[in-house]
Amino acid sequence: MKNQGVVVRPMENADADAWDEFVRGSLQGTFFHLSRWRRVIEEGLSHKTWFLLAEQNGTIRGILPLAEIDSWFFGHYLVSLPCCVYGGIVAAEESAKDALTQAACDLAGRLGVSALEMRNLQSQHPGWPNKEMYVTFRRSIFAEDDENLKAIPRKQRAMIRKGIAADLRSRTTQEIDEFYPIYAESVRNLGTPVFPKKYFFLLTDVFSEAADISIISHKGQDVAAVLSFFFRNEVLPYYGGSRPIARALKGNDFMYWDLMCRSARKGVEVFDFGRSKVGTGSYSFKKNWGFTEEKLHYEYFLVNGGEMPQLNPNNPKYKYFIKAWKSLPLSVANFVGPMLARNLG
Repeated sequence: MKNQGVVVRPMENADADAWDEFVRGSLQGTFFHLSRWRRVIEEGLSHKTWFLLAEQNGTIRGILPLAEIDSWFFGHYLVSLPCCVYGGIVAAEESAKDALTQAACDLAGRLGVSALEMRNLQSQHPGWPNKEMYVTFRRSIFAEDDENLKAIPRKQRAMIRKGIAADLRSRTTQEIDEFYPIYAESVRNLGTPVFPKKYFFLLTDVFSEAADISIISHKGQDVAAVLSFFFRNEVLPYYGGSRPIARALKGNDFMYWDLMCRSARKGVEVFDFGRSKVGTGSYSFKKNWGFTEEKLHYEYFLVNGGEMPQLNPNNPKYKYFIKAWKSLPLSVANFVGPMLARNLG
């Protein structure tokens, strides 16, 4: 389609470098806008994708990554972008944004989805319904460990010091087989299906230069792990989990503190603690670190009277499902979970 000389078309393989250059050069661009997410989502989660770009005179002026979720149980919708906390349009000017918005709405209509979901850091479509549920926690960090520790509230500092006193050890690895058992057990205990192991193999392969796995151990036993990503001057601890023993050892507290220190020594300036649902345990945990919450703008174009997706633990529809899932043997949860989790991004 055209809009004031702007043409919207699908991204081709040959466009990937220019796409990523545009993302990295824009303040709106995030790690989750990079072109390589197309491969991760298609091959790791088996979703169909539409990565749209807006160009003018052969130059990219805007991008929009989209993927289709089509599940008999969870619904049918178009989202930018599943398994990503940020998404939506990145555009150099309003004409490119408007052209991409129109193209996405038209695509949603042709696909017959119930809704088009844009996961924006800043509001882009203020007239659309907005799910006021998620916030993100981002903060600048210092080069020195002592300065970072001083910036953390006293009670949380005490938790970190308890983890240090427990003689916890950290190591970094690229081995998913070390990370996955800890993560899978953790999400089962929360009542959530686990993503397929293939998805994590793809993440660390596709983003090999950006991925970092940290394993925390106690007396030779691995108790916590987090898969993080580095983008520009930021670190994003993204998939984290721990075993029950980590609670008493303050393993999670130590793990994120260790990551913060290691990242600062690499010259990273922003710690992105990621998305949380307001009122949940993870929300409270991040608030305790002294991070100020920032509202996320998940905006929806509803197609033919459709409804906003409600894929969250607070939905009464999933209350008994979550309770039952927590009681599943880990082997069963790990076998069945990937078939469900691909639609929960």
